[in-house]
Amino acid sequence: MEKVLGLGGFFFRSKDWKALKKWYADHLGVTETPSTYEEEPWRQNGGVTVFEPFQEDTAFFGDPKKQFMLNFRVRDLTAMVAQLQAAGISVEVDPEEYPNGFFAKLEDPEGNPIQLWQPTGASAQSEEAR
Repeated sequence: MEKVLGLGGFFFRSKDWKALKKWYADHLGVTETPSTYEEEPWRQNGGVTVFEPFQEDTAFFGDPKKQFMLNFRVRDLTAMVAQLQAAGISVEVDPEEYPNGFFAKLEDPEGNPIQLWQPTGASAQSEEAR
């Protein structure tokens, strides 16, 4: 059976798409999509990706109107949180260490939920091996 190799893109509607693209580039390092085929798009580091549908009534995403939550892997959660907070962005750090790592939550300027994940254990080791 053929299988997909990974995410090739994530596309969603936005009220102010130009400003939101800039916010993701400025604060999370997700570079804007190139305007020509000669330019390189954002490349993510190799590592695990969790693809998980949630129950329709989950409270995990916060606002029940939101249909998705982005989860970004980070190398150093503490440094990323400090960087975001220095830019005036509110970040909620989960104080618990889970078997697979550390987590924090925030929202982009349009209220879309984002989770930051610093993998530990086997998840982090697979990242380091790449």
